[in-house]
Amino acid sequence: MPIILPKQNNQASQPDKAVTQTIEPKIFGGKILDKINLFLEKLSPIPISEKLFFFQYLGIMLKAGISLSVALKTLAKQTSNKRFSGIIIEISKNVERGVSLTESLKPHEKVFGQLSVNMIESGEVSGKLEEVLKKLYIQFKKSHELISKVKGALTYPIVILTAMFGIGIFMMTVVVPKITAMFKDFNAELPWSTKLLIKFSDSLVAHGALYLAALAIFIVAFAKLIKTTKGKRIFHRLLLQLPVAGVIIKKINLARFARTISSLLKTDIMIIKSFQITAAVLGNVCYREALLEMGGKIKKGDTINEIISNYPKLFPPVVTQMISVGEETGELDYVLEELAEFYEGEIDQTMNSLPSIIEPILILTLGLVVGAMAIAIVMPMYALTSVI
Repeated sequence: MPIILPKQNNQASQPDKAVTQTIEPKIFGGKILDKINLFLEKLSPIPISEKLFFFQYLGIMLKAGISLSVALKTLAKQTSNKRFSGIIIEISKNVERGVSLTESLKPHEKVFGQLSVNMIESGEVSGKLEEVLKKLYIQFKKSHELISKVKGALTYPIVILTAMFGIGIFMMTVVVPKITAMFKDFNAELPWSTKLLIKFSDSLVAHGALYLAALAIFIVAFAKLIKTTKGKRIFHRLLLQLPVAGVIIKKINLARFARTISSLLKTDIMIIKSFQITAAVLGNVCYREALLEMGGKIKKGDTINEIISNYPKLFPPVVTQMISVGEETGELDYVLEELAEFYEGEIDQTMNSLPSIIEPILILTLGLVVGAMAIAIVMPMYALTSVI
């Protein structure tokens, strides 16, 4: 038997005000959350793992005979990053309209990088796009491995230093005042170390907010300073002169320099342009400025090894000698690839041994600080007990 629904009158058909008031905020709130998520996605950088996936599988699909537009659409569905997926869809639509892959990538050069755009342009011109995509995948993979090793090696000391700082603040603001309170009651003559500890603890308790504000101002001012051209140059120059960190930074920049120049030369990009593109890839300003200067000198006809020898603080003799051999034999791209692998191996060994180097230093520092605090507290306590 069919069920006949009763007709709703005009009053009943209108939604209840209470119901609309409870539903609308949820919808409005959902829209706000969507906008916030979209804004955060635009600000957040696209992970290098997504780019690795893109270059690797785009090359594989093109090699398998799949058309470029279909391959791009497939990759857009496979990627987990919504922003990156939208960019790939936009690129695929441009390719379908007859625009080249290089021109489709240029509006998104900040995402893919100048290196990728120029190498893909060279691959399209030479008809070796599949090979170029494979080289790009290797380039990004090596860069990703390099960054991961550095981050992994620095995580342990950063965690330890943060814990030490937090424990130190807790000791000075909570534990030390309770222990040193009894020294004040006895009105006894205290050692200079105990007096210094009490003064520092009292100052930290009384003006903790002021110290925190000063620290925040210093961090903000320092961050703004190193963003300026002059400030960044001075800061990066100082980093290169640090005992351990300076050596690591030099090796990282040399490995990137050799790997990038090698990849660009293999795609038949002009040597002057290769130096300009590589300058944008390197993280240290000193190396960037040096490469840009080198590009200008190469135009005058000077050899690369002669030019690089003018920068002994940035490029050690082994780099100059290897490049000289590469220029003489006509296999500069192969020599630079070997040089990149050499420095990547050096970085790998350094990063593996770094925790074992830093750990004793951290333990020694912690022991000295704790020992100094213990002496400052125990000495007056021993004096008081001997008097009593």
